Amino acid sequence: MKSRAAIISGTDQAWEVVDIEVDGPRAGEVLVEWKAAGLCHSEEHMVTGDMAPPEEMWELAGIENLWPLIGGHEGAGIVVEVGPGVRSVAVGDHVSASFVPSCGRCRYCSTGRQNLCDSSGGTFKKGMITDGTSRHRLGDGTDLNLFAKLGTFSQFSCVAEESVIKVDDDLPLEAVALVSCGVATGFGSATERAGTQAGDTVVVVGIGGIGINAVQGAAAAGAQRVIAVDPVEFKREQAMEMGATHTYASMEEAFPAVQEMTWGHMAERVIMTPGVLHGEMMAMGMALAGKGGTIVVTAIAPMTQGESSVNLFELAMWNKEIKGTIFGSLNPRADIPRLLSMYRAGTLKLDELITRTYSLDEINEGYRAMRDGENIRGVVLHA
Repeated sequence: MKSRAAIISGTDQAWEVVDIEVDGPRAGEVLVEWKAAGLCHSEEHMVTGDMAPPEEMWELAGIENLWPLIGGHEGAGIVVEVGPGVRSVAVGDHVSASFVPSCGRCRYCSTGRQNLCDSSGGTFKKGMITDGTSRHRLGDGTDLNLFAKLGTFSQFSCVAEESVIKVDDDLPLEAVALVSCGVATGFGSATERAGTQAGDTVVVVGIGGIGINAVQGAAAAGAQRVIAVDPVEFKREQAMEMGATHTYASMEEAFPAVQEMTWGHMAERVIMTPGVLHGEMMAMGMALAGKGGTIVVTAIAPMTQGESSVNLFELAMWNKEIKGTIFGSLNPRADIPRLLSMYRAGTLKLDELITRTYSLDEINEGYRAMRDGENIRGVVLHA
């Protein structure tokens, strides 16, 4: 079938909306009509190259050609066709995307770590995770890659059953889309990976689509102080609406205030969610955490960066720990429905996260607004 999609053909390019061809699903696959797609920073990292494997790494990673690429991994839609063997969803079901697939069989899924599923290993390779062949192409026959094997910037895409999760039909699909990435990643960073406990002091560095939900997660876990750090005043104001108790424009500004309010003990948890995490930023992140403190690294750093400003003596002698996380260390099949249940009950804010909606043709304007700090989350609504 025909579809309209936003694609890029390399780094440092604008998104281009084009007509594409999408094949029907084969075994273990579903065809989804995407209704809403979040404008997550991860696609911007592909544009800047921070998250795109450099060409000299392609052969080692088994990548034939990364480009052209259909963007979009945060999304929600309706199943319009299913392939043989599909059991978890049916035609007409509303689904959330899951940018980390969950096969349920690998060593990680079977031990409760679906966010590390082995099926995600082919993220940057063209072709389906089911059989390696392509379902999406340009009019001239050029095969298209799908970001995170989802491609929610297309009206229709064919994806593996492992990459979608059935949700209740009455939930607004714009809200469902946000839970598929930013909400889960931020909320889980605070509650699961950082292990926030009642009475903690939590510092969240960077208040975008992920950081704002780390604020929500820390508040929901009962943190006494939730300190949001971001240079953009609008984002600091939004953080206060989502559970922050204090806000500061920089880590340097926050440091003496945290020192004073905790009587020198500093924070139990520091969650690093800036737009791009550079190695030198970790020095202040470490300093904001007290003895026995946990620093969670959620943000993307440039893929080739190999250095970080971490005082190893302090790490050992103050018993601190640094943890990485993907998807907030949550389990998509259990936690996406759980978060949506919290939204239904009024204990998780989702609608308030959407600053503005866009048509697919306005996608570059949406990313400009994100870069300029005007949006917490923009959402593309497919016609």
